[in-house]
Amino acid sequence: MKPAFLLVPLLALAACSQPAAPAGGESGQAASRAATAEGSAAYTPSSSPDAPVGSAPSAPAPSAAGSLARPDGYGELRFGMTAEQARTAWRGELEGDPVEPDNCAYLRPKADEEFRIGFMFERGVLVRYDVAVDTETAPGGGRVGQTRADIERLHAGRVQVQPHEYVPGGNYLRVTDPAIADGAIVFETDEAGKVTRWRVGRAPQVDYVEGCA
Repeated sequence: MKPAFLLVPLLALAACSQPAAPAGGESGQAASRAATAEGSAAYTPSSSPDAPVGSAPSAPAPSAAGSLARPDGYGELRFGMTAEQARTAWRGELEGDPVEPDNCAYLRPKADEEFRIGFMFERGVLVRYDVAVDTETAPGGGRVGQTRADIERLHAGRVQVQPHEYVPGGNYLRVTDPAIADGAIVFETDEAGKVTRWRVGRAPQVDYVEGCA
């Protein structure tokens, strides 16, 4: 099942493996999935910038005031956690499609009926989260409702602009963040240049334009 918040603005069905930005193509995706499978057994903290998929920094950067968004996860969730570990860390109910060792699936907070925040799991571990509300601030700055100019100012020199796959005049603003050693932040804008949603995650999953199709 594809998250509703991804379906509303996008009226096309694209495969989960189609990236919006060059991220190694099919071979890169295959390699990432293989690495994710190896790291799916447990969440193991690590301070290495080249840590495998099943690990996360031991001293992550703090999130913006009032926001749960982090460069290494969301709230108490960390990239590399299994679904079971994520449910324990969340201290609440997460629901969605079954998370299997060989699939891509989303979980969301049970209370979020509109699926405004979603957690992507691939090969059994957390690899990305998606945000479609203006109450959350992305790591380093940026939120729904701001403009392309705002994002380029907040992340000066680190923004790669690409045309949106399905929104004429819209763009993907891909931000490389030193705090996300193996991933990025991607802001989506509409034809007016306003941010409509954004996501944080590891590559290549952060570049999947349709989430889990």
